[in-house]
This record gives sequence, structure tokens and C-alpha cells, in this order.
Amino acid sequence: MKNQPIDSAEIEAMKAEILESISQPIAMEKSYRENKALFTKVFNKIYPEIQENLTAQVWQARLNYQPDEISWGNRNELIFVIVAALVSGLIAKIPAFIGINLDFFISRNISFVVFPMIIVYFLWKQKLETKSLFFPLLAIFLSVLYINFLPNKSNSDSILLACIHLPFFLWAITGYTFVGGNVNAVDKKIRFLRYNGELVVMSAIILLSGFIFSAITIGLFSLLDIEIEKFYANYVAIFGISAIPIIATYLVQNNAQLVNKISPIIAKIFTPMVFLTLFIFLATLIYTKKNLYGERDFLLLFNILLIGVMAIIIFSVTEATKSNHSKFTLYSLLGLSILAIISNGIALSAIAFRLFEFGTTPNRLAVLGGNLLIFSHLIIVAYALLSVIEGKGELQKVDFAITLFIPVYGIWAAFVVFIVPIFFNFK
Repeated sequence: MKNQPIDSAEIEAMKAEILESISQPIAMEKSYRENKALFTKVFNKIYPEIQENLTAQVWQARLNYQPDEISWGNRNELIFVIVAALVSGLIAKIPAFIGINLDFFISRNISFVVFPMIIVYFLWKQKLETKSLFFPLLAIFLSVLYINFLPNKSNSDSILLACIHLPFFLWAITGYTFVGGNVNAVDKKIRFLRYNGELVVMSAIILLSGFIFSAITIGLFSLLDIEIEKFYANYVAIFGISAIPIIATYLVQNNAQLVNKISPIIAKIFTPMVFLTLFIFLATLIYTKKNLYGERDFLLLFNILLIGVMAIIIFSVTEATKSNHSKFTLYSLLGLSILAIISNGIALSAIAFRLFEFGTTPNRLAVLGGNLLIFSHLIIVAYALLSVIEGKGELQKVDFAITLFIPVYGIWAAFVVFIVPIFFNFK
């Protein structure tokens, strides 16, 4: 399968190949197996031209069929997920078992409640070779040891940054596992990003359902004058919340149709809304002459906002390249990307000012590096979107642009987690 962005020549070649072999089952199957992603994209694009052909109708059903009923996978997979959910809950209960300070545990180990079981699930589900298991499992093991043996300094910025960036590092390890170690596979990395969006949607649905169930349960027992709130919070809620990521992963991996119709709607609604909000925010920022250069807390919140906008852009772009997209969607994404670039440029100037004016600190170094990565990524994505709008490229170029920085984010997170605290002597 091709790992580079697909150009128009490849698309035209595949189109000609499909049209020529539409009545030759073996040739069609061969074309499909040689490049499934390209075949599917091109076939769906030209299907309206050949929809009267019976073979084309069969292929359309094959490529786009989505079952109405929920699939629970096979028995072994269900058992695996149940055990993984219990293990996640037990990890969350470690402070109660061995008397570790809860705040210390949560700040350093909350990532290990979420990511290890998901990583192990993908390792197991994809039946990867033994050599492919070594890196992700070693990364988890070393991360657990390292983060928990860092000095217990409540006022250390570098250690706090390590704790904040650890989830991003483990997220990158999850991506490495998802793509089977093939970090150059654009199609697999796009599927990983889509999985993230689907995971968030499914987790939100499960969490909301869990809140409603909890309220009903506690309310029913209160009618009997039985107070179960403490027991429920210590056991049912902790195990339930800890299990959400692995259960949501299991559901979206076996039932893509559950959120396939929801995610595009969310993307189409939120992209213009976020664009309008960010536009008004920037206009207000300029009008009120807010001093980003002198107010550290405001600059921090501004950067959190930019990370959220970047996440929305990635989510929306991956949905646009998957489903039917309109010019309005592409223009909205381009406009949002440009506004985010402008916002990031303002933030970078403020960070650079503080760096030169007050010197280097762990916070300034981490924020500067993160902003430079996001700024560069946004420029590349905006350029790819502009090329598509101008008819100079296909959406596959946007796929390539959006996935290009996934390993880079992981490397930067690893740098902040493992190097920055040591470099600044844990200050």
C-alpha cells in the first residue's frame, strides 16, 4: 500500500483501471488488493458514472456496507476487553490499596489508567510480531518508573511539565501501535486520527449515559434511606470511568457505523462555529489591547485555546477527507487554519518576548517548542487545503499534511517528559 500522498496521475490511472476492468472480476480484485485505500476512494468518486453496471453495484455494496446491528466481536475479544477494563480500574485504585497520596498518584499516573490497556488491545488485536511488541511495552514500563521516581517537588515547573506531556507521549505510542510500527503509512495514520475523534464521541456518549444511570441508581436507593454514594463513588464510578476508554475503543473498532454519521455532523457544525468564535476573539483581543506580553496566565490560557483549535482542525479535516465534502467545508477549514496561524503567531511573539526579556525557564521552553510545532503544522495544512481549493491537488495531500507531524509531536513530548526536568535540574 502506498505511503506517500496520492497525486492526480495515480488517481487517473486507477480510474482508467477500474473502468477498463469493471466486467473482469479477477482484475478488479487484483486492483483492489494492490491499493485498497486508493481503489475505494476512486471507485466511490466514479460510482455515479457506472452505477447501472451490476458489478459496480456489487462493489459499491462491498466497499460501503455497514451492518445495522451492533457487533460485539468474538468471544475472546469480549473477554479480553472485560479483563482490560478491570485492570484499568485496579490501576486507578492503587492509592487505596497501598496508601499513596491521591494527588501525587493522579498527577503522575492518570495516563496509565487510559493508555496501556488500549495499547495492549491494539497489540493483541493486530497480532503483531514479537519484535513489534518490544518498543511500546518498554516505553510504558520506563515511563511508569521514570515519572514516579522524579523528585516530589510541588513547586517544580519542569516536573509539572513532564506530567502534563506524558499523556501526549503515550498517545503517540498508541498511534505507533495502531499503525503496526509503520510510521510512514499515511492511510493508517489517518485512520488513527479518525479513531481518536470516534473515541471522543463514543466516550462522551458512554460518560453521559453513565451519569444518568448513576443519578437514577443513587436516587432509587435514597428512596429506601440507603446512602450508597460513598461506596458507589469509590468502586462503581472509579471502575466505570476507568473502563470507558477501552470499552469505547472496542465499540468503535467493531462498529464504525455507530459514530460514522455523528462525527461528520459534529465537524460540519463546529468548524464554522469555532471559526466565528476565534474571529470574534481575535477582534476583541485587538480592540481591548490585552497585554499578552506581560500576563503569563492569559498567555497560558491562550495557548490552551490554540491546542483546542488545532484538535478541531485535525478532527474536521479527517472527516472531510473521509466523507463527501463541500467547498464551504474546505473554505471553513482554510479560514480556521489561517485564523489559528495568526493566533499562533501572536502567541509566539509573546513567548519570544518573555524568553528574551526574562530568560529561559522550563515553561517558556516547552511552550515555545509546542507553539513552533503547531505553527509549522498549521502552515502545511493550510497550504494543502489551498491547493485542493485551487484544484492543484487532491484531498490525499491534506491527509499527508495532517499526519506529517504525529511522530514529531510524540518526539517533542518525550523531550519534555524525559529531558527537560533533568536539563533544568528538576526546578
